[in-house]
Amino acid sequence: MNPYELIDKLRERHLLSEEEFITLIACHEQKKIRDYACSAAREVQKKYYGNKVYIRGLIEFTNYCKNDCFYCGIRAGNASALRYRLTKEEILQCCEQGYGLGFRTFVLQGGEDPYYSDEKIVDIVQTIRAKYPDCAITLSIGEKSYESYLAYYRAGADRYLLRHETADYAHYQKLHPPALQWKVREKCLYDLKKIGYQVGSGFMVGSPYQSARSLAADMKFLHLLAPHMVGIGPFISHRDTPFAGYENGTFQLTVFMIALVRLMLPNALIPSTTALGTIFSDGREQAIVCGANVIMPNLSPVDVRAKYALYDNKLHSGKEAAEHKALLEESMKAIGYEIVVDRGDCKKI
Repeated sequence: MNPYELIDKLRERHLLSEEEFITLIACHEQKKIRDYACSAAREVQKKYYGNKVYIRGLIEFTNYCKNDCFYCGIRAGNASALRYRLTKEEILQCCEQGYGLGFRTFVLQGGEDPYYSDEKIVDIVQTIRAKYPDCAITLSIGEKSYESYLAYYRAGADRYLLRHETADYAHYQKLHPPALQWKVREKCLYDLKKIGYQVGSGFMVGSPYQSARSLAADMKFLHLLAPHMVGIGPFISHRDTPFAGYENGTFQLTVFMIALVRLMLPNALIPSTTALGTIFSDGREQAIVCGANVIMPNLSPVDVRAKYALYDNKLHSGKEAAEHKALLEESMKAIGYEIVVDRGDCKKI
């Protein structure tokens, strides 16, 4: 099959083989093929979600992390990182501000910080749930035990984001220290689904040692997992990591992969990531017209935003800042989309 036929096959809900994905991914630099995929993805996106773009209030509440992932700026081994932790009261202040701005989903994201015990997380989630019963609560705090995930869910958490980063086992070990294993990450994702969370996974595009076969493995894994949310962003290097100076992922391949995921998982919630906006001036808008439908402006206190530096030059002002929601609304309106005040749950097929 030629690339156009493969795109049509995906649109018709037929899974591609690994070799077909590799063939298609190899064509991403051809603008006509990329435009065809994005156009098809946009049609599917509008079938399920119309012109709606959902916003999530992102609260990056700790940049401490016990792990040493080779790509991450807040890795434990980065002695240059300016560390911080938000108190429960500061987190609640972020929620209060966000609710007033129209956010109906709060995303609590942080490194794997042992300071925040299960008891602390449960207490924070229960308090947010009691105060904002009409809002969704999303956690993104890494690998935990089944029992921990269950405790957070029972406390009121609705969603959990845990990107698998790469489904190529050999590639996974090139991005992580030996203490972190692919099978553990995979088990966590299936545990989350079993408990009943709306689950988010996803991968980096253009990370060191990645191949078209690695990306094909990501697509096959996502099809099996069938997550409710899929986060895809370009790899961007950080100066204080082992991957400092490595070439960043490209805008073209990232939006192409977003389009392919939209075709394969038509009802998925797909963020247009800050990383895309970092490497391309209108990257967020371009991702929306290629199939993304979620944006996560930053609700964290202004004085800590620059400290949550997963990669160099991470945006945290302007349209990335929750308090400038009007700028975001204008940019979405300019491309024919509408920011809505809504929990933005995953549509059922």
